[in-house]
Amino acid sequence: MADLDVSAFRVVVVDDQVTNVEFLTALLERDGFRNVVGVSDPRRALDAVVAEDADLVLLDLMMPHVDGYEVLRGLRHASPGDRFLPVLVMTADATPEARRRALELGATDFLTKPVNVLEATLRIRNLLRTRHLQRECDRLERALAEALGRGARAPDDADADGPVQVP
Repeated sequence: MADLDVSAFRVVVVDDQVTNVEFLTALLERDGFRNVVGVSDPRRALDAVVAEDADLVLLDLMMPHVDGYEVLRGLRHASPGDRFLPVLVMTADATPEARRRALELGATDFLTKPVNVLEATLRIRNLLRTRHLQRECDRLERALAEALGRGARAPDDADADGPVQVP
């Protein structure tokens, strides 16, 4: 996992400051990401996350019209309860209240601006490793359920004392 291939991961960057969106997009692309979508109008954030089937959301909190807290609420309502969608909040609001509130609403991690590029890159990769592992667990769970379902429908002439063949 140390050499996580990030090229296929889908990342949505949400920040009302276009320069921040451009900076984070360039940073991610420099790091090998190929599927990065930037959103500078927070009213479009939820639609973008759903449309892109995002693997990670980088989210500012202090935005006009719809703040990051509202986006977090929307993301948690739009995502199935068993789907792990990491959200890394990146905000200039360094207060303990902002951190607590964002994490309570489902943010996975929290960084304050100005962002340390190395720390942000490491946290993004850590969150995506977790996302990758969760997808792998989901895939194995589906395969097991399918295999068990086939085992329950074994042909009548199967040896009742023999092992069930699981692919």
